[in-house]
Amino acid sequence: MSFVTLGALLVALLVGAPVAAHLLRRRRAEERPFPPARLVPATPPTARRRSLLEDRALFATRALSVIALAVLGATPLLRCSHLSLSRKAGASVALAIVVDDSLSMRARSGGGGAAGDARSSGAPSRFERAMTAARELAGGLAPGDAAAIVLAGAPARVALASTTNLAAVSEALDTMTPSDRATDLDGALDLARDLLRGLPQSDKRIVLLSDLADGAPGAPPIAGTPDIATWVPLEELEAGGEDCGIVRADRSGQRARVRVVCTAASADAQGAAAGAGRDGGAAAPRASADAGASAAAGRSLEVRAGDAVLGEVALPPALRAEEITIDLPSATPEILIAALTGSDAIAEDDRAPIISAGGPLSIAVVVDAATTHVETGGPPPLEQALSALDLEAQIRPLPSVPEHADELAAHAGLIVDDAPGFTPEVRRSLAAWVERGGVALLTLGPRAAAAPLGAGFEPLVPGVVRWSASPVPGVDPATAGWLGPSAAGLADVAPRGRAALGPEASEGAEVLARWKDGAPFLVRRPLGRGVVLFMTLPLSTEESDVALRPAFLSLLDGFVGAARARGGARRIAAGEAWTFDGYRDVKVERVRVDGGQGSARREPLPVAEVERRLRVSPPLAGLYELTLDGERSTRVVSVPEREIDLRPRRVAESARAPELGGMSASIDASQYVALLLLLLLAAELLLRAIGARREPAESRAG
Repeated sequence: MSFVTLGALLVALLVGAPVAAHLLRRRRAEERPFPPARLVPATPPTARRRSLLEDRALFATRALSVIALAVLGATPLLRCSHLSLSRKAGASVALAIVVDDSLSMRARSGGGGAAGDARSSGAPSRFERAMTAARELAGGLAPGDAAAIVLAGAPARVALASTTNLAAVSEALDTMTPSDRATDLDGALDLARDLLRGLPQSDKRIVLLSDLADGAPGAPPIAGTPDIATWVPLEELEAGGEDCGIVRADRSGQRARVRVVCTAASADAQGAAAGAGRDGGAAAPRASADAGASAAAGRSLEVRAGDAVLGEVALPPALRAEEITIDLPSATPEILIAALTGSDAIAEDDRAPIISAGGPLSIAVVVDAATTHVETGGPPPLEQALSALDLEAQIRPLPSVPEHADELAAHAGLIVDDAPGFTPEVRRSLAAWVERGGVALLTLGPRAAAAPLGAGFEPLVPGVVRWSASPVPGVDPATAGWLGPSAAGLADVAPRGRAALGPEASEGAEVLARWKDGAPFLVRRPLGRGVVLFMTLPLSTEESDVALRPAFLSLLDGFVGAARARGGARRIAAGEAWTFDGYRDVKVERVRVDGGQGSARREPLPVAEVERRLRVSPPLAGLYELTLDGERSTRVVSVPEREIDLRPRRVAESARAPELGGMSASIDASQYVALLLLLLLAAELLLRAIGARREPAESRAG
């Protein structure tokens, strides 16, 4: 509130004037008959008593008039406004509101300075400000408009499909809550465009309400398309400040290993360092030190059990990303909490549960290095690809497939390249492991077709595998949607040969990709609680170059994701999903461990059935307890590491154009206040007229 506005409102203090006027008002002294007084000559009265507030109705009217006059004077100075669209000649609008519900939106709006300043000042979070703006836009919609809502937390989701039911838009906004997901701006904008295309309104727009911190500050600027404009209206939401977060916390024996990631020093500190360096003054070394620091400066990492601190390590001042080890005392509880001291932009990523089962995903690989070598040397292409994807999975090369299911129990996934069939013992152990939730990827080549007597692939791959020359080259990209955009790169693959499967191999299975002649290229077959993927090409570089193409990376990414989703990973990132094939009774609860005695609160999560498969996608980081057909296990959901990067993405000037919309005045009460003043004036005149008639009557009665 400005000084001028405050001064105008202070006129209301003049309400004390009617009080003083009524208290100082003099009336004729009340006379009482006293017979002896007739013997004394009459003299004029010299004093009269001051009256109290006798005419309270008149006083109230005058006081209200003074207050209304103050409000009327301040009304032109008040600026209560809301976010609104600018319409083209008043035409209807098709609007897609993209709301970022990722972890970085939990930071306080305008909290770009010292850590904790915004939180201590009670400022709203960026998500709360974004929701306020979304409600203002929804309130400005008119009949004939269409609206849709998309959430930009990874993976991007449609919260409300395009509709002309404006009440449904408000209801959808009321159900939204922040999450700990990563940010997927590109995916959200693509979904929004798909929702708007085909609508009858000619004016189509996307409104992006985000802090723009999607972990890709160097990506192309956010802009609209020729047919659909994109508007980024709130610069106040743009990410900034400093943050440290715990992205992984594991326990091995009497040691806790915690990965802490911090943002660099703020742009202001870096600019000050650069300026001091140019000046060459004495402050240059100190400014450079500040610029080299991060949000970790002056903070510590603690391991807690309830309120007890079991271990503490000071964070390096210039920490960016580091795994810190803390020794634990003997006889510690099973579940511990890793916590950062101090404060920063986002408080929700400063704590994480530590459990023994929080290790990375284990993928066993059985590959013949002699047949899958590359000219440049090094490990087989499969191992190189898994390492390049950085999927937080441990690659475990094995000489052969284990014959006992217990040996496979430590692994969530298994990749076997062109095996010459499996013995009955191996088939039984593999089938039992898959049925308990394992995920296997089998590539079939010439050796698979030449399996010795007694060896085979049943029940993993039903039927007989044959090897022959490929009738046609290339995979049909239209049938390979599971591989994503990289499927187009398989359209010209020309192998020396390929495996041929019988029709029984596809029965009860899903063909994820086909050759151009319709034969299966990649098949997914559920088995118990797990799944088997088999491809009709080996990884041998002598047979084809499929292992060197981008589509192979997509295949491995999907394979590891399937292993992780089926519970093979004790830890997943917020927004990823667990898939429970083969289970009938699934219960998932988030366990919130409070301080003190370690009391826990449990929050159940909904279990959705998608394509006849039970899935749970936890939106918040923390500790979870799963009950699968009566068997309990503990899992952890972690904070996505790239969400700690608070550098905002660039925005094209066209996405901030004033003609798209802006802040509009929402309150102009001057006409109503003026009408109230007229009514109060009329009421005062009426009360004064009534009072004037009453006084002579009282005099005659006296």
